[in-house]
Amino acid sequence: MHLFLSAGEPSGDLHGANLARELLARNPAIELVGFGGDRMAAAGVKLHFPLADLSVMGVKAVFKHLPTFFKLARQAEVYFRSRKPDAVVLIDYPGFNFALMNRAFRSRIPVYYYVPPQVWAWHTSRVKQMRRQLAGVLTALPFEDDWYRLHGCRTSYIGHPYFDELQHQRPDEEWMADRRAAGGRIVALLPGSRGQEVAANGRLMIDAAKVISSAVPTARFLVAAFKEQHARSIRELLVGSSLPVEVHVGRTPEIIRLAEASLAVSGSVGLELLGNLVPTVVVYKTSRAFAWLATRVSPLKYMSLVNLLADRPLFPEVGGGSWTPAQVAGPVIRWLSDPAARDATVSDLRELRSKVAVPGACGRAAEFLLADLARIASQRA
Repeated sequence: MHLFLSAGEPSGDLHGANLARELLARNPAIELVGFGGDRMAAAGVKLHFPLADLSVMGVKAVFKHLPTFFKLARQAEVYFRSRKPDAVVLIDYPGFNFALMNRAFRSRIPVYYYVPPQVWAWHTSRVKQMRRQLAGVLTALPFEDDWYRLHGCRTSYIGHPYFDELQHQRPDEEWMADRRAAGGRIVALLPGSRGQEVAANGRLMIDAAKVISSAVPTARFLVAAFKEQHARSIRELLVGSSLPVEVHVGRTPEIIRLAEASLAVSGSVGLELLGNLVPTVVVYKTSRAFAWLATRVSPLKYMSLVNLLADRPLFPEVGGGSWTPAQVAGPVIRWLSDPAARDATVSDLRELRSKVAVPGACGRAAEFLLADLARIASQRA
């Protein structure tokens, strides 16, 4: 069996790697190729291009890389026609992966979406292409599965693979003990895995940390940077500041486990914070024009996956075109100053976690794909 996988950002690379391991555990002879990152390569996927290195947001960033995206799409189309993989498995990253979907469909190759994009929040018209061209959507969220089914897509609800990753994480206990020994109330700052996210929200988080530090002098701040480049950007914002901040690369699991509260960008990291019961303020800085447009284009009440799952704002959201550091800092100050308020939020998170944080999604996805491809093969025989 021969599968082509495509993931174009760090979270997709992580989920693609875990899926690859589950597929190979069930069929060691399976050939896995495609686009992804270092994690997928380490898991046994032969990469045609490290697409996860081109994780971009915003019109300018996408436009800059357009020639590369077109080249890779053409390369994939040639591969689809010449090698004819048994299936193409797309992992989030809708802009590029929708182009691959179209090319694979034209080559009569079954296409599956694993961790599908949030078209229920943005570009709902895209579901028409998904309904027409996909053999199946492996949905990660309960309300997402309902939405795709309502719009005529064939789905299999597997749960979110992020909860598999949490189960397999092995944090460095010695490193965590060293941070605990320093004392203080630890607040995590999670500025995101993309350079654009760090640039947009880093200053906001540092300014909010200053407000928190003034109100809670024992507060300490640990920044979880995804890359050294991101860490340098945050350190530049701290030049001349006496704020008690440490910036670390590759320590996100440890920092989340240490935190009493956090500031985080909107994204799948919210599920990791939910899994660890960390009260969090979700930040997303945008222009006023974009914020105005978002309220008219998106039908959703919340940006955070946690709030969407709960259908209420368990994680306060501060963003859009107008914000102040005090608005961001307020809930964190309350959680650090009022144990009852923090306990109430943790209790609500624990209740939600018990309902949605069910591990095994990657295994269920692998089983579905292998069974469905066997079904298709038998129909063709």
